[in-house]
Amino acid sequence: MPSYYHFAELIYRQAEKYGDRTAIRWRDEVDGYWYPVSWTDFAKQVRLVSQTLIVRGVNAGENIGIYSQNMPQCFYVDYGAYGVRAVSVPMYATSSAAQIEYIVRDAGVRLLFVGEQLQYDRAFRVRQAAGDVLKQLVIFDPEVIRHPEDRTSVYFDDFLYEGNHARAEAEAIDRRSQATPGDTAAIVYTSGTSGHSKGVVLTHANFLEAMRIHDLRLPMVHDRDVSMCFLPYTHIFEKAWVSYCFHKGVQVAVNRDPKQIQQRLPEIRPTLMCNVPRFWEKVYAGVHEKINHMPRPLRSLCLHAIRVGRRYQLDCKRTGRRPSFGLSLSFHFYDKTIFTLLKRVLGLDRGRLFPVAGAPLADSIAEFLLSVHLPVRYGYGLSETTATVCFFPEKDYRIGSIGALMPDLQVKIDPANQEILVKGKTVMQGYYRNPEATAESFTADGFFRTGDAGRLEGDTLFFLERIKDLFKTSNGKYIAPQAVELSLSGNQYVEQCAVIADSHKFVSALIVPTFPALEAWAKEEGLAYRDRTELIALPAVQQLFQAQIEECQQDFASYEKIKRFTLLAKPFSMDAGELTDTLKLRRRVIAERYATEIKAMYTPA
Repeated sequence: MPSYYHFAELIYRQAEKYGDRTAIRWRDEVDGYWYPVSWTDFAKQVRLVSQTLIVRGVNAGENIGIYSQNMPQCFYVDYGAYGVRAVSVPMYATSSAAQIEYIVRDAGVRLLFVGEQLQYDRAFRVRQAAGDVLKQLVIFDPEVIRHPEDRTSVYFDDFLYEGNHARAEAEAIDRRSQATPGDTAAIVYTSGTSGHSKGVVLTHANFLEAMRIHDLRLPMVHDRDVSMCFLPYTHIFEKAWVSYCFHKGVQVAVNRDPKQIQQRLPEIRPTLMCNVPRFWEKVYAGVHEKINHMPRPLRSLCLHAIRVGRRYQLDCKRTGRRPSFGLSLSFHFYDKTIFTLLKRVLGLDRGRLFPVAGAPLADSIAEFLLSVHLPVRYGYGLSETTATVCFFPEKDYRIGSIGALMPDLQVKIDPANQEILVKGKTVMQGYYRNPEATAESFTADGFFRTGDAGRLEGDTLFFLERIKDLFKTSNGKYIAPQAVELSLSGNQYVEQCAVIADSHKFVSALIVPTFPALEAWAKEEGLAYRDRTELIALPAVQQLFQAQIEECQQDFASYEKIKRFTLLAKPFSMDAGELTDTLKLRRRVIAERYATEIKAMYTPA
């Protein structure tokens, strides 16, 4: 039977078990070396954080802020806070000063840990503006240059030194012994596609239940695995997954710069990695672009390999049917050659389990990934449910679904609007200091309202649409924009797409091209242009996208199809406020920012 240690104790118990075995690896961006941190050293860092928090007078239940990209120090502070019954409040490294100030004031954060120069600079502005609440910054990166007027911030190593004495250690041990599953572990603020974000209150009991039910569904995960921490550790998906890795004794490699993930994966070659669909969409588009430019014999061979993989993986292995000898022989040949080469280039050749969630994943992309033996496990969850509600089982998963329900979790569908309702021990306590929002989010019988529409067949859940995103045209037709956008997600020429339809006569879209692919196509076509703005205005490019859109929407009803579109030279971004920190579209912001372009699409020619 696995042991389920309270997170106040977990790292210490794992250090006793594993000692000098590597728990974490982090990359020095100067020398490029991946430095190991043993379980013993991990526990030492956690202990020193706890002791210094005691010295600083941090009380049980006090909220501690972490505003950083992925760094080992995030783990030290998290588990150090748990050890003194304090609460971790993670903040996205890309958040603006205004967003940080809102969370600092809402959560009453007086001690904020920051990562690099960008986070420090923004946090220091918050410190100046919200000095009545925020009292001190602790800086992870020793290369950060402090503001000339900064008299209070300290570097992390100096912070740890404060608590390195016996009295603080004794007090920290006593505080740790009082920890209970009912203690709040974290307040995870939602990314907020509209209005202010809400703080999701998660207890240690929520996380411990998540550990237990994942053990039931993932018996193949073991302490010889290596997981790449790529998504922001602030994201509940990555936060819960890393917690599970530490629970299982899995080594965690910390990717600091998400833009460098393609270079970092071959260096680590992880066996595990959770990720969002956008990563796999790029893999899919990139592979198909390369296949399309291969000589015909090689292209035919690759396409045949994918068809064989589909028959073996989806038609046989998924359903429990025994493949023929010839099919098995062909699949294993392609798996050892073409598929292995593909995975080796990606740095995923040792992959055993790649959970994927956070947004819809197109069926065609899921089928392709599984066919080439990339072990993705598509699922669904929310911050409010401590991540996972359901995901693909190892066998008998249904393409088109979002997976089988987690053990001991109750899910039902509201007959009024098909909303997915969830009840169980992983569901949050409520929203922090927001009783109105909490009351609105639960039914009378205690089920959490997810805001997503779906249908349930046995224990398999299907996602239909995000209820709040649902558009209604001026003709009275309902449009699910995510479904329309999803149809273009695997197209090699489409980087981003924002569907417009609400209160309009027909569906239109703002589309950001995948410029490397588009520019390569333009070169082949001999098109002349000076910059990207000129490129997207060319009639040949407009015709190309019209053809791509029509091909991707063959199965849509007429009223659901994109009738007009506008190509954009610049992508939607978090810095511009057009994307949330989890890369979801902020539709209201986009509609306001591109009002002129949208109006032009609905103006008669």
